[in-house]
Amino acid sequence: MRESGVMSRDVISDEVWAVIGPLFPAPKSTGRPPVDRRAVVEATAWRFRTGAPWRDLPERFGNWNTIYKNFNRWAAQGVWERVLERTQSMAQQAGELDWVASIDSTIVRVHQHGATLPRPTGGLDERQEIRGRAG
Repeated sequence: MRESGVMSRDVISDEVWAVIGPLFPAPKSTGRPPVDRRAVVEATAWRFRTGAPWRDLPERFGNWNTIYKNFNRWAAQGVWERVLERTQSMAQQAGELDWVASIDSTIVRVHQHGATLPRPTGGLDERQEIRGRAG
C-alpha cells in the first residue's frame, strides 16, 4: 500500500515520514491516550489535497475535531514551517527544486482613482427623482 518516496492517494510513505516524523512533538505521557501523529499528518494532507472541510474527513482518519486541534496546535508551535523548511532543503540539495517565480495574472491593480468612484446602491438615483418632479 505504501509507495517508495511519494504519497499514494492518502498515505505518506515510510521514506517521507522518516524525514518529517521527528519534527512533530512527541505525545505527552500523561492525560488522554495519544493520537497517531502520522494519521493526523495523513488526514491533514488529505484535507488540503481535496479542499474538503475538516468535518468531512473520512472516519478512517479518526475524529475530525482531534485532527483539527492537533493541526492548529502544531501550526502555533511552528511545526509546519519546520516541515516545509526541511523538505525544501532536502529538495534543494537533491536538485529537485526550481525557484522560478510565478505571478497569478488574475490579480490586477485597480486604477488609482478607480476605488473611490461611487457605486450604485440599487435604489433610485437622485437625478431620476429630480427629473421626475420637474416634469
